[in-house]
Amino acid sequence: MEYRRKVWCWLCLVLATLMVMLLASGCGKSSSQGSKDAGAGNKGNFPEKPITIIVPYAAGGSTDSLARAIEKVWPKYCPQPVMIVNKPGAGGVEGREFVKTSKPDGYTLMIGYGSGEDLIGPQLQKVPYDPLKDFTPVARMSIHSTIICVPANSQFKSMQEIINWAKTGNHSVTASVSTATGNVNITMRGIGKVTGINIVPVPHQGGAQAVTDLIGGHTMLGGGSGNEVAPHIKAGRLRALAVDLPERDPAFPDVPTLKEQGINFYSWGSVKGIAAPAGTPPEVVNYLADVLKKVSEDPEFKEAMKNLSQPILYMGPDEFGKFFKEAYDYFGKLVKDLNITLK
Repeated sequence: MEYRRKVWCWLCLVLATLMVMLLASGCGKSSSQGSKDAGAGNKGNFPEKPITIIVPYAAGGSTDSLARAIEKVWPKYCPQPVMIVNKPGAGGVEGREFVKTSKPDGYTLMIGYGSGEDLIGPQLQKVPYDPLKDFTPVARMSIHSTIICVPANSQFKSMQEIINWAKTGNHSVTASVSTATGNVNITMRGIGKVTGINIVPVPHQGGAQAVTDLIGGHTMLGGGSGNEVAPHIKAGRLRALAVDLPERDPAFPDVPTLKEQGINFYSWGSVKGIAAPAGTPPEVVNYLADVLKKVSEDPEFKEAMKNLSQPILYMGPDEFGKFFKEAYDYFGKLVKDLNITLK
């Protein structure tokens, strides 16, 4: 009897040990699977916190104004708010480098992708980012033309008068521009190359500062996007002389193009796109693009853009990516053909 009792106890101990091992194994599998499911759920629940849009320029310029217009309408179409953060510095380079090195999770974006610092600057100087490889296009929102202006009290009434004055006395023409690699700068340098006059660009930390200096008479010539110069034109502080697009800007129908005035130069303007760091998941990019498309179609946003003298020209990720590459190649050819340098 004693022998049977010992055998029975031994069997019970073995069975108990096996049960513990099976339960431990099952719990481990469940925990692992639960962790995977939680990870999958996190992707599906994007966004779970506020999204930051970096403006790589000072407040008050055309890019900043566009960002603020988006910020106001954004909550209608996204459960999480968007926060606008200005990171000016090094002519727009610092903000781009910040976004490039941010985690590619969709929570840090950049607006102004497609400006001169992306399409022109990297073809003129070494920068700490590759605009084609370090960013993922999300959406194009607008394209801003450059409206070339002089202070209201300037003696010049046309581009030809400026050209004649510069050539007659071998004078240099100072030009207030937003940044060293921005579209306004490339336009001024292009005008100088094709007309044979010496235009000396004076870079700033953004369009608003450049326009303020122009109004103050610190330079003879300057330019900016529609919303940067329109209020000052209407108030009589600036006089518009030309637009740098191939055709007249609908927001400024009375301002002739450079080509109309015999100056064989035009630009695509400053592209205002939104980008994420390279490696951002496609489903996150598509979600953000969809929100921005809805923003672009919103009546309140349309009215805001009209007041800013900025056209709405939305493109989704794939279409914008192709456009960006074409624009990059165009400006590369322009820089080479005009032999434009930053020296």
